[in-house]
Amino acid sequence: MTTNADALRAIPLFRGMSDRSIQTVSEIVREESFAAGAALVREGEPGDSFMIIRNGSATVDQGGRWLRDLAEGDFLGEIALLDGGARTATVTAREPVDVLVIDRAGFTRLMDDVAVIRFDIVSALTQRVRAGSSDPLD
Repeated sequence: MTTNADALRAIPLFRGMSDRSIQTVSEIVREESFAAGAALVREGEPGDSFMIIRNGSATVDQGGRWLRDLAEGDFLGEIALLDGGARTATVTAREPVDVLVIDRAGFTRLMDDVAVIRFDIVSALTQRVRAGSSDPLD
């Protein structure tokens, strides 16, 4: 099984970070589990966390319409870490799901305290915007 740091490193938002930065981010991560049928996030609710699926699978629906499936290594809510805006989709566990969670409060403290991580995150988000990504998962 991979470590929390390994799971973070696989996510595009964190991919370019140094080992030290990844370790610092992994210190604010918590693990959470959801039963089959449980909502990980609900459309319209405040976006206050980022999640990485460690194992299991989930479905993404927007306005009651299926958009896609998520599985191990997939993630959701990275923009919510920055703006806390409303979720644009509902994500529901298809089977038991374990996730790594970074809440907005912990992430904000990290951004305030560690300048190199702030720069890494801004760079990663800029690349995402340049690539034209508009995944409705935040």
